[in-house]
Amino acid sequence: MNHQPGTNVSIALVHFPVYNKQGEIITTSVTNLDLHDISRTARTFNLSRYFVVTPVLSQHELAGRIMKHWKEGWGSTYNPNRREAFGRTEMVHTLAEVQEKCAEETCGKVITVVTSANPKRATVPYRDFAREIATHSDDHYLILFGTGWGLTEEVMQSADVVLPPILGNGDYNHLSVRSAVAIILDRIFTTETI
Repeated sequence: MNHQPGTNVSIALVHFPVYNKQGEIITTSVTNLDLHDISRTARTFNLSRYFVVTPVLSQHELAGRIMKHWKEGWGSTYNPNRREAFGRTEMVHTLAEVQEKCAEETCGKVITVVTSANPKRATVPYRDFAREIATHSDDHYLILFGTGWGLTEEVMQSADVVLPPILGNGDYNHLSVRSAVAIILDRIFTTETI
């Protein structure tokens, strides 16, 4: 099995189940920017896969058309880097489907990791988490990122690891999810600079 950094890690952008600002469980929309930018980030950090989770069939069709353009269409020759980035991106319907696909990739366990903007949760420091990934290379680490107003409490409670929030210099705490993905992966894979 290949043990290069990142190859035992996948990420999932969860569009359901997540909260809206009223605390209701909803499904958010897949965005073109999240597809492109997070695919590129996942490839930059050599991750196994980037899953986009939504049960909405029309969202699968839309994302499929976008990715097909860059993987097979004119875009694939115009921008081969984009084709390579989308090669690790996959649309799925449920979190259970993501778990199954990750289990197929490992001879160890699938460790579910969540992120939260709530600074009151007990968390594992990035440096410690980076060491765990490096020393448990037979396991597969699945990092979930929530859209909307975050992952549901049920998803949070079922996780094996919670990573610390990204806190800025002030009281504004509303980073785009694609920015959060890039920052968190940088913290995990470049811990010597923290």
